[in-house]
Amino acid sequence: MRARHFLHPLRVSLVSLALLVALPAEAREISAQEAVARVQQETQGKVLSVQTLTQGKRKVYRIKVLTREGLVRVVQVPAES
Repeated sequence: MRARHFLHPLRVSLVSLALLVALPAEAREISAQEAVARVQQETQGKVLSVQTLTQGKRKVYRIKVLTREGLVRVVQVPAES
C-alpha cells in the first residue's frame, strides 16, 4: 500500500503566515511633501508648518494645519509607510 502524503490545511496556512511574518516588509519612507499632501487631502485645510521629528528610531512629520472651521490641528505622520 502506498503512503499518502498531504499537508493539513491548517498547517499550510500557518506555514504561509510564518513565511509572511519572517519576510521583511518593503517599507518605503515618504517625503515631507507626500505627508503634507496626505494631510491636506484629509483635512481640506491650509498647512501652517511642517517639522521633522525623531521619536526613538522613527522619523515623524509634525504638520500644523488650519482647518476650514478655523481650528488649528497638529497631525503626526510616520515617515515609514
